[in-house]
Amino acid sequence: METKEVLLKKLSDCVFDMEDEEVADIVKEYIACGYDPKEGMLKGLVDGMKRASELYEEGEYFVPELIVCSDAMYAGIEEFQKYLPDSENTSIGKVAIGVVEGDTHDIGKNLVRIMMETGGFEVNDLGRDVPLDAFVDYVRDNDVDILCMSSLMTTTMPGMGTVIEKLTEAGLRSKVKIMIGGAPVSPAFARKIGADGYTNSAIEAVEFAKSLVGA
Repeated sequence: METKEVLLKKLSDCVFDMEDEEVADIVKEYIACGYDPKEGMLKGLVDGMKRASELYEEGEYFVPELIVCSDAMYAGIEEFQKYLPDSENTSIGKVAIGVVEGDTHDIGKNLVRIMMETGGFEVNDLGRDVPLDAFVDYVRDNDVDILCMSSLMTTTMPGMGTVIEKLTEAGLRSKVKIMIGGAPVSPAFARKIGADGYTNSAIEAVEFAKSLVGA
């Protein structure tokens, strides 16, 4: 029987190496060994996508490679979900997530979305280059527990603060918790604009989100 660490590495490599037709078999082997499905998704599949994203940022992977990597990751997640208890498929909270207007970098946002979904949240992805008013409109028109905004550009960072100001002006700020993230973002910036928190990784994001909803 393979050790958990070996199988997690195989899961990560399946995503990183774009082996979308082989990942399901590794998932079945991992499950047959009695290992935790959530850990397999997070430390295996999501880790592989994170590695691929890093190569994309370095210019060694391009969009076509990332698409196939994500196909492999989703194929693995779909297989893992067959083995999750029904209770773990119950939503622990509703999240809206998007990249602020002017910014089209969405790899980090996509990783956080996947982490949130595998962590038990119901997630609505607003996409990238989201108009600031669209965040406000979504909170106004929908039942949402957490609003997540990201930016990878210093020029678009202030948009997150503007959204919070607009929510406050509309009397909606108390309705929703707000998380922000992205390479140029910091805890100090989160405090400055009045966000409820900042995390610097997808894994931290889901744990912090759970704390916000008392899960």
